[in-house]
Amino acid sequence: MVQRPGVPTAPELVLETDRGSTAMSPGRVYHVGRDPRCEICLDDARVSWHHAVLRPDGDHWTVEDEDSTNGTWADGRRVHEWSVGPGSELRFGHAADGPRALLLGPTPPPSEPTPPAAPSGAEPPVASRTAGPPAARPAARPAAGPPVAPPAAAWPVLPPPAPAAARPSRVSNPALTGTFRQPTAVRPLPARTTVRIGRAPDNDLVVDDLVVSRRHAELRARADGTYEIADLGSHNGTYLNGAPVDGASRLGEGDIVGIGHSVFCLVGDQLQEYVDTGEVSLDVQHLTVAVDRGRKTLLGDVSFPVGAKCLLAVVGPSGAGKSTLLGALTGLRPADRGTVLYDGRDLYRDYAELRSRIGLVPQDDILHAQLTVRRALGYAAELRFPQDTARAERQARVDEVIGELGLRERADQPIHSLSGGQRKRVSVALELLTKPSLLFLDEPTSGLDPGMDRSVMHMLRGLADDGRTVIVVTHSVLSLDVCDRLLVLAPGGRIAYFGPPGETLDYFGYTEWPEAFEAFESHQGRDWAGEYAASVPYRKYASVASRPPRRDGAGGPAGTAGFVSAPPKAQSWGSQLSTLVRRYAAALGADRTFLAIMIALPFVMGAMARALAGSALTAETAINALLILCVGGVLTGAANAVRELVKERTIYQRERAVGLSRSAYLMSKVVVLGAVTVAQAVVLTLVGLFGVELRAPAGRGVFLPPLVEITLAVALLSFTAMMLGLLVSALVRKEEVTMPLLVLLAIVQVVFCGALLQLDGVPVIEQLAWLVPSRWALGAMAGTIDLGAIVPGTLTDDPLFAHSAGVWLLNMGMLAALSVLFGVLVVRLLRRHEPAIMRK
Repeated sequence: MVQRPGVPTAPELVLETDRGSTAMSPGRVYHVGRDPRCEICLDDARVSWHHAVLRPDGDHWTVEDEDSTNGTWADGRRVHEWSVGPGSELRFGHAADGPRALLLGPTPPPSEPTPPAAPSGAEPPVASRTAGPPAARPAARPAAGPPVAPPAAAWPVLPPPAPAAARPSRVSNPALTGTFRQPTAVRPLPARTTVRIGRAPDNDLVVDDLVVSRRHAELRARADGTYEIADLGSHNGTYLNGAPVDGASRLGEGDIVGIGHSVFCLVGDQLQEYVDTGEVSLDVQHLTVAVDRGRKTLLGDVSFPVGAKCLLAVVGPSGAGKSTLLGALTGLRPADRGTVLYDGRDLYRDYAELRSRIGLVPQDDILHAQLTVRRALGYAAELRFPQDTARAERQARVDEVIGELGLRERADQPIHSLSGGQRKRVSVALELLTKPSLLFLDEPTSGLDPGMDRSVMHMLRGLADDGRTVIVVTHSVLSLDVCDRLLVLAPGGRIAYFGPPGETLDYFGYTEWPEAFEAFESHQGRDWAGEYAASVPYRKYASVASRPPRRDGAGGPAGTAGFVSAPPKAQSWGSQLSTLVRRYAAALGADRTFLAIMIALPFVMGAMARALAGSALTAETAINALLILCVGGVLTGAANAVRELVKERTIYQRERAVGLSRSAYLMSKVVVLGAVTVAQAVVLTLVGLFGVELRAPAGRGVFLPPLVEITLAVALLSFTAMMLGLLVSALVRKEEVTMPLLVLLAIVQVVFCGALLQLDGVPVIEQLAWLVPSRWALGAMAGTIDLGAIVPGTLTDDPLFAHSAGVWLLNMGMLAALSVLFGVLVVRLLRRHEPAIMRK
């Protein structure tokens, strides 16, 4: 608001609250409410989201209540619109003990510790509402993020720096962020040359955060008077300006060092410390995603702000780009153009560091349903926390999260026995283990009844109120009233509306949500984004003018920065493998149906082989008995593995994004399934042939007793079939298609093993049979007993059936080679299913 020349101007005032003071310029309007984007943000449940407005009115100021629930009081009386000035006392939400604001003259009290406001007459952008002005916004809640332990007595904490002190150079408008507006602590650089940083109490600087290693990093003085930061082999990494530190890196003025949820900035002879408590803002600027070489737009110039502690719902018709937006906001599938500012920091540029502060709950559950809640979260904590974290520390965090999500009574229940809403709570609990500041959820209420739908949305409301920014993509419109902001995407990935949910239907001119969604389908040529850009809600809630300007160099085009390094591994490869093996074995052991099939299958197939073999292998029974052993070995191995990767794909994708080793994951499957498969093969062979006269030459095999050699051949065949099953599981997109493919695999093994058709010397067919494991396994078993001598004929006159050491080793060696080949292909296919950012 600008005063005309000659018209009396309202005086400058200072509004003082319990949290500090704000200089009020007559050149603008000040909003009061719980909305973090309000200039006067009051964190009190009795204060409405948009409670009141303070505005200059001629030569005085006026306070106007915005139809708040609990009212506004000025000088002891409830008012709707009232003139105020120096000495006026305001109360919001309650006349006696509601949050108090006192209007003073233009000079703030000399003892006021908060930074001074903008100079008189300046017009700061409305964007300062993203985080609230420094004086009015409530202090960060310590419980929302990792606390920092008091420093050693030898390293004292200094008073906060003067407002003119330098701030982190990689942060856009630090004063408008939740993390960087004021240092948590400021320490003088000590005289000693090295400052050790870590979680252990004996460090010079103790960071009490479970994602920080006990000995994490060192700040070292250099001979030329400068400093460098060195990582000490920490499990979750040390970051300099968002990039991982490999060894030691030199520090410059204003550079920021990220360790866990803490950031350190070197300013002169001081070290400023900032803690990400979770109350962070998100500013989305011009995100665009196109495919088919730019011919099809999935996301078109999307921009909107999200305040701290805000619950934002994203809705829209199918194909409107909701999932694409989610990928762009989380950094898993970066936008082609545009910027995402995480509390003033460019998410794409600093993604290597910031990705650990982002939690993502996919639509499908991301935990093994056979495990109990406590056990599943315990394994997840092992994978996500540093290797030097004690078991008691991990368990304490698991118990804390279980209590926070209201799961104490169900902590020892198997996850599959929980209701849909409770299972979603467990998935959220997993993400909360590492205390993310941003929490994204994709269709968390899909498939839930209306009661569960509302329960989940109220849970998300509580998570936001506790000090997080929560963004949920949903098709459900039943509980949008609990959200602070609603983003409606129109077809083509453009914004049709952004603002409070209660104003949405009025904006579209409908009374019911189905009518609004039908309008998108009925009016496909309508310029929804253009209409919104010209509307009052746009200017009020999403205008570009309402956002803090970016510093030069504060960000760059999406997808171009050096953030594509693999995420740090909280555990070593061996430790990850140990955890994964134990978790997978526990999950299999709890699956009674799978156990029953695993136990019964080798006995059934072995009994069939025994019935065909009789008391001795003869010309009539030998080929059929060996064929059944081949089919049984293939079925046991492939059936064990054919579902295992596709059914865990969502789990793998999420864990891979936070540091899971691809090779450790695959090796855990190989170790557990391999042990089970080999045991099954031994049972199968012994049931089928123990006590049967094998009629091997002189009663001996090529190297070992005949039964031992046949058992080795069946075991290696089963193992190779298991690797082939993993390959199929990595290839398919749906678990339902694995069973038909398993049948097809069994048929191929029968046809190309050489027991039914002559393969030797048949062009193309012989070469295709080289890729069939049963071809080599049958050759090894036939060579052991010299099948050609037992069953003379052209079918058994096959070079691979010869009773010789070289041929037997060739057959076994080819089985091993096929296992390795299938494993390499599985690794490549696993990469295809990883988040896009992991493949760069």
